[in-house]
Amino acid sequence: MACTRDQLSDFLDALLHPTAFADYCPNGLQVEGKSHIKHLVTGVTASQALVDAAIAEEADAILVHHGYFWRSEDPCVVGIKAQRLRALLAAEISLFAYHLPLDCHPELGNNVTLGHLMGVADPAPLVATDAELPLYTGRLPAAIPVQQLADNIAAFLDRKPLLIGEGAVQNLVWCTGAGQGYIDRAADAGADVFITGEISEQTVHVARERGLAFIAAGHHATERYGVQAVGERVASALGCTHRFIDSPNPA
Repeated sequence: MACTRDQLSDFLDALLHPTAFADYCPNGLQVEGKSHIKHLVTGVTASQALVDAAIAEEADAILVHHGYFWRSEDPCVVGIKAQRLRALLAAEISLFAYHLPLDCHPELGNNVTLGHLMGVADPAPLVATDAELPLYTGRLPAAIPVQQLADNIAAFLDRKPLLIGEGAVQNLVWCTGAGQGYIDRAADAGADVFITGEISEQTVHVARERGLAFIAAGHHATERYGVQAVGERVASALGCTHRFIDSPNPA
C-alpha cells in the first residue's frame, strides 16, 4: 500500500500542529521528492549517514526530528548541505522534519515517550498553559536511589548517562535534547532530579548548589523515541511501510 506525499504532509501537520510553535526551523515538508510514498524511514537527524541508509532502503520519504534550514545557519547551499540535498533530490526522497512539535506532542512526543521509559505513568507538561515549553514532569511510583534511575536509563538508552548527585528521587522533571538551561526551572518546581540530554559547565554548580540531582543522558539518545512513535502511527494510518534507522551519536 502507499499514500501520496500530500496525504503524508497533511497527516503529519494535523497530528503535530506545527503552526502552534515559533520554532528555530521550518516544520513540515523541507525537501520535495516523489509524489507517492510506499516506504518511510525515520531517524533523529537528517545526516548524510541517514540519507545514504534511506537511499539503500529505497525509501520514498524520510521523517526526522533534526532537519535543515535552521535559523542560525548559513543559508548558502554549499558543502555538506549541498551534498545532502543533492543526494535527496537525485533519489527523489522527500524530507519531513518536525522539531518542537515532536518534542511536545502529548501522546507521541520525545518527552512523553522518555517519561514512560523512565517509569512515569502520567507524564505532563511542567507548565500546562505553555505548549512550546519542552519541560515535562511526573512521579515515579516510589522513591528510588538516583543511581538506580541512572542505571535504568542506561539500560533502555544503551548509553551510560552522566550523573551528578546522590540520594533518593521520586519527583522528576526532564527535557529531551539540549535542555540543561532549564535546570533552575526544574529546581523551582521541586524536582528531586532533572534529566536532559546535555550538560554545560555551570550545570554542575547549579545542581549542587540548588540541591537536586542531574542526569545528562545524551541529546541523540533521549530523542530517538518520538519520531519512531510517529512513524509507526503513519504506517498504521496511511498504509506505508516504516523503519526507524539509528545513526549512533555519542553526543
